[in-house]
Amino acid sequence: MKQILIILFLIVISKTGNSQEIAYKVPDYDLIKKEIQNSTSSFYYPKLLSRLIQYDTTLTDEDFRYLYYGYIYQPKYQPYWISPYEKKLLKYYQSEKIKEKDYAEIIELATKSIDEFPFDLRQMNFLAYVYHLKGDEATAKKIEYRLQRTLGAIVSTGDGKTCATAFHVISVSHEYVILNLFQFQEESQSLSSDYCDYLTVKKDERNIDGIYFNVKKLFDTTMDLKKNK
Repeated sequence: MKQILIILFLIVISKTGNSQEIAYKVPDYDLIKKEIQNSTSSFYYPKLLSRLIQYDTTLTDEDFRYLYYGYIYQPKYQPYWISPYEKKLLKYYQSEKIKEKDYAEIIELATKSIDEFPFDLRQMNFLAYVYHLKGDEATAKKIEYRLQRTLGAIVSTGDGKTCATAFHVISVSHEYVILNLFQFQEESQSLSSDYCDYLTVKKDERNIDGIYFNVKKLFDTTMDLKKNK
């Protein structure tokens, strides 16, 4: 099953790469915050989120940038959120083959997890996979679209080669999703003074030592939460 999940990831990233022939663009957090709070803006967050929850496939790449990075300004945002359903789903992740009788439970648990955190990419990928197994390609494709565009938003922010061009993420878990996307094996992790997580990876023919992720907003939000307690 692990190999199939990797294949789904690679399909998503290849589509994302083909659809985004643009220069890397660091998120303008001040502008994002302003737009998502403006009820007259096309990026007004309640409307965008409603469309996201409904798996609206007309949401654009720009919509997803506002959705993903705008989520840090939502009351439900938790910088270090961990899915309460992860442990129950773990046995299915570790299975060599998913049994048909388990489809319903996996769908229920993964859906609940995504309902709590609409950018739970790990469960989103798993959910799409199980719908593929069920033969429900229409639903699988809607979930894949949401996953694809979210990943597209992340990889549009940099190339991960330096702290200055790091991928901006709103969850540490997304760092590992990106590593899986590119089939890297993590060896160590360190945090720089510029709030970049640097994940060193096992070297292969690509000759890449590691990948940088900008996590400053996670720290900023954590500090704000502590101040408001």
